[in-house]
Amino acid sequence: MMDDLDRKILNMVQSEFPVEAEPFRVIAGKLGTSEDEVISRVRRLKEAGVIRRIGAVFEPRNLGFVSTLCAARVQEDLIEKFVETVNSLKNVTHNYRRPHEYNIWFTLTCPGEESLDETLQWIKTETAVHDILSMRAVKVFKINTNFEV
Repeated sequence: MMDDLDRKILNMVQSEFPVEAEPFRVIAGKLGTSEDEVISRVRRLKEAGVIRRIGAVFEPRNLGFVSTLCAARVQEDLIEKFVETVNSLKNVTHNYRRPHEYNIWFTLTCPGEESLDETLQWIKTETAVHDILSMRAVKVFKINTNFEV
C-alpha cells in the first residue's frame, strides 16, 4: 500500500527528477524527509513493480540515432522465438502483439542507418521471419506523459 509520501516521491521522480550529484537528497529536502527514507521507499516501490526504471529520456535524433516502428508477419509457431530474439535487443523499446496479419510490432533505435539495416537483417536471419515492415516516422509527435499519483 502506498501512502502520501510514496505518491509525492513518485510524482517528483517522474516529472522533476533533479540532475544533481545526490538527487534523492534533493528530493528528500523538498519533501521534508531524509535521503535514506526516499531511497528506501524508491527501492521498495521498484521491488513491488510500481517503478519499472529510473533513467534519462534522450531525443535520439539529436544524438545521431535513427528509429523505426516495425511490423512483422510472424507465423504462430515462430512467435515465441521471434519475440525472444527481438526482446534480447537493448535498443528495442516496445514489442507487442496485434490482432492483424502483421501481428508483432516493435520499435527499434540504432546509432545510424547502417546499424538499423544490419539489426533488421540480423533479426530476419535469426528468426527466419523476413516479412518485416520498417516504417520510419515522417513527422514526430511527442507527448509527455506524467501520471499524477
